[in-house]
Amino acid sequence: MVSATGKQLRLLLVGLLASSMLACGNPPTPPEAALRAWVVEGQLRAEAKDRSGLMDMISDDYADARGNDCDDIEKMFLVYFLRANNLKLLTSVEGVRVFGDTAGEIDLKVGMAVTHDGVLGFSADAYNFELELVRDGDDWLLIAGRWGETGEEIH
Repeated sequence: MVSATGKQLRLLLVGLLASSMLACGNPPTPPEAALRAWVVEGQLRAEAKDRSGLMDMISDDYADARGNDCDDIEKMFLVYFLRANNLKLLTSVEGVRVFGDTAGEIDLKVGMAVTHDGVLGFSADAYNFELELVRDGDDWLLIAGRWGETGEEIH
């Protein structure tokens, strides 16, 4: 178990990493910076298996091309987190587009390493995501997403 000091150090390191990524190239606009921070927050919540916290980042109106709604995404998290003993993510924001400060898209690559009780006890995957978000007050919420394993079609 990580101590409070260890958790604070981990948050600081993730914050510094995110800041260093944001410092590359042109400075991001405030909405772009908020969308990048949304990714960092999602990564932290996922690694903590904080299903409730992740659901707070998703619009009740979520719908995707696969026919999933918000309840379906919550069920996916539940199943995945129950199977995973430990989860580590490596994220790379490939692109951020902002539309009128109230909508945005994020292209994201995610490497996932999971320990579990399966035969090998370990699995790793890499996915590409195309996420659509809307601004609700001060919060950005996921309203739709497409994904696929790296090297395969995104749908």
